Formats: sequence, C-alpha cells, structure tokens
Amino acid sequence: MDLKETEVKVYQKSGKIEPKEVKKKWKNTNFINSFEFAWSGIKTSFVEERNMKKHALSALLVLIAGLIFQVSMTEWLFLILCVFLVITMEIVNSAIENVVDLASDYHFSMRAKNAKDMAAGAVLMVSFLSVIVGLIIFVPKLWALVF
Repeated sequence: MDLKETEVKVYQKSGKIEPKEVKKKWKNTNFINSFEFAWSGIKTSFVEERNMKKHALSALLVLIAGLIFQVSMTEWLFLILCVFLVITMEIVNSAIENVVDLASDYHFSMRAKNAKDMAAGAVLMVSFLSVIVGLIIFVPKLWALVF
C-alpha cells in the first residue's frame, strides 16, 4: 500500500494495557531513570554518528587553543557555548534522521529528505556561528603572535 505524498498515515491506539513492568522499562519514573536514558542517548550518538567524533575532535582542539592563548573568561563562555551548541544540534539532527527513517520505513520521500536536510542545515548554521566566534577570538591573538 503506497501512500501519495499528500496522504498521512494514521495510527490507532490499541486498547491493550501493558503490565507495569513493561511500562517502567520505557517510562522515566524518577530523575535517575531520566538521566540514564539521556546519558545513553549521548553515548549512542558518539558511538554511532561519525560526525559526532569530528565535532568532539574540533571541541578538543578549541579547548587546547583556548588554554594556549589564555582566552578571557568571556571568550571561554562563548567557546564553550559554541561547542555545546554544535554537539547538541548534532544529537538533535541524528534523532530527527532516525525518526524520519523509521516513519518513512526507509523509503524515499521528498518530505523525509526535506526534514533530514533541514535538520542537517541547522547543524551547519550552528557550525558557521562557531567558526565565526572562533575567528573573532583567535585571529587577533594569532595576529599579535605573528606581528
């Protein structure tokens, strides 16, 4: 059964009530459970996403450069903000890609492609911001070192 691009799949809730043990497995019952699920998501993104490894290496290089050039407290705040923004957006991008793949059942769809492209575009925009911030902070320091 192929759906046209304009049609939407509708899923109906089954009337089944799951045992309490099964519900607990997927439901955050307390802060520790929430933290464990979130930490699992972060670990999964670092293990399964090749771009995350590149972002982590870039973050390490930025932190080393910050130490070498002895950036100010304000500059550290901007650098750390940019590092976390890029990594966070990469995690969100990966989550969106996984959900779109699941929803489209791995079949090509322009809507699925557009959603995945837009999520990747969000990562690219934050990366551009990070490069600009890095240039603003490090170019004057490099300039002073060379000249």
